[in-house]
Parts: sequence; structure tokens; C-alpha cells
Amino acid sequence: MSSLPNFLKEQLHLPSEEANALFRHWQKPRSLKRGDFLTRKGQVEQHLYYILEGTVIIFYDIEENEQVVGFGYSDTLIASFPSFIQNHPSEYYIQAMGPTELLGITRTDFYCLLEQYPRLESTWRQMMEEALLGRIEREIDLLTVSPRERIQRLLNRSPHIFQLIPHKYIASYLRMTPETLSRNMK
Repeated sequence: MSSLPNFLKEQLHLPSEEANALFRHWQKPRSLKRGDFLTRKGQVEQHLYYILEGTVIIFYDIEENEQVVGFGYSDTLIASFPSFIQNHPSEYYIQAMGPTELLGITRTDFYCLLEQYPRLESTWRQMMEEALLGRIEREIDLLTVSPRERIQRLLNRSPHIFQLIPHKYIASYLRMTPETLSRNMK
């Protein structure tokens, strides 16, 4: 099982005071079974979650076809980020791939802590900047490289994804058919 205090101190590099203040507010446990939704389209995201264990997919429903746009797994933060940040209805779904345990902090508590602790606010800004750069890199991948190169770039960035996520969802994420994924992984 993952450890939220270790994540806050070691992965986010928060000083003890900020990490402890944030941890004290992370009080909403949530358990999901396979197929359960953490977030549905149209729902306003009121919590930021830390995944203790399990995996989730993030997808849009386009003409009754799921288009995977991301994944969440142990030791990561997950939310419908546009909804969480803007306090608007979500445009996408977050669904558990199997049993998933999470801890949540309310949007209100989180933003109050950002105001109270400048180091936490700068860490959050840095995380959002890194996420933005990752999204831009992914867009470039989808527009410019071959299926084999997309697979290789994902393997280089996140090899663990191929152990955690069924290939049909990875194929959707990479904008290819499962057959194309399988053929190009050989």
C-alpha cells in the first residue's frame, strides 16, 4: 500500500510543516470496485484524490466510443483537473480498472491550504506546469510520429503502464487499434 505522507514529503518535496498540514486535511477515504466511477461527465469535481492502490482510466465518451486520455495508479494524484480547478462540470469520466483505494481532500480545504502555505502553492504550480508540458508532448506525439514511435515514447516515459493497464486502453490512449498496438510491439 502506498503512503500519502511519504508521497507528500519525498515525491512532492514538501517541507514537514506543509506536508503535515496537507495530510491532516486528506480525510475522505473512497473505495471503488472494478467499473465504478470516481467522476462522471457533468459532475463538478469537489475532491482531489491520492490513489493508495489500484488503477483508473480517464476517458471521453465520443459518440458512444471511449477515448482514453490518461491513467491513474498508486502514488499519483487524480481528479477531473479542469473541473477541480475551474469548479465547472467535468467533460470526462474517471473509472476504476479494478479494486481501487483513494484518499481525498476537498477543493475548499486544498485551496485554503494553497493560500496559507506558499511552498505548497509553488509545488502545485510546478505540478501543473509539468502536466501541461506532458500534454503538449503527447499532442505532438499523436500528430507527428508513427504508431511504433508512439509506443516506444510511452515505453520510455512510463514503462510501468504496460504492466498495469490492459492493452486495449493503451491502444485507445495512443489513438490506434489494439491490433496495431500488438503488431508494433513485436
